[in-house]
Amino acid sequence: MSQVAYIGLGANLGDAAATVTAAAEALVALPATRLLGRSSLYRSAPVGYLDQPDFINAVAAVETELDAAALLDGLFEIEAAFGRQRTFRNAPRTLDLDLLLFGRERIGRPELTVPHPRLAERGFVLLPLAELAPDLLIEGLGPLAELLAACPGELPQRLSQSVPSSAAMPDVARH
Repeated sequence: MSQVAYIGLGANLGDAAATVTAAAEALVALPATRLLGRSSLYRSAPVGYLDQPDFINAVAAVETELDAAALLDGLFEIEAAFGRQRTFRNAPRTLDLDLLLFGRERIGRPELTVPHPRLAERGFVLLPLAELAPDLLIEGLGPLAELLAACPGELPQRLSQSVPSSAAMPDVARH
C-alpha cells in the first residue's frame, strides 16, 4: 500500500540552494517512489550549534510503496551521495534529509521517530510543509496550522517559489 511521506531537506555548506534542489530531484530515483511536489526554498538561522552559515530548507512530498525504514535508508544513501558526514549534533552539513511524516503512522524506534520529534518546534519545517499541505492534521500533534501559529522562534525567509509536480497537492494533504 502506498503512503504519502514528507521529507525535510536542508543544507548549509557549498551551494546549499542547488544541493537542496538536486536532492529533491534525487528522490525520484528511490524505488517505487514518486515525487509529488517540493516547497519553496527557505533561509533559516542554525539551531543548536550557532557558529555556522544559515541553512537552506525545503520540504518534499513523495508517494511511496517503500516502508518507512526502507525510505529512511534511501534518504541516508542520498545524503551520502551528496557528501554528508555526521561529525557532531547540529553540525554544518552538505545535506540533511529528515523523514518528517509517513502517512498517518506513528513510529517510535531508536533509529526512526515519526512524526519527527522536533517537528512542532521548527518553523523551517512547518512553513514549507504548510505550503504543500496547509490542512494537514498530524497524528499526535494536531492541525499543522495550529502548530505553525504556536511555533517558537523566528520563521524562515522564503527565497523561491514552490515546485509542484503534476500531482494535485490538495489530495496529498488529506493523506
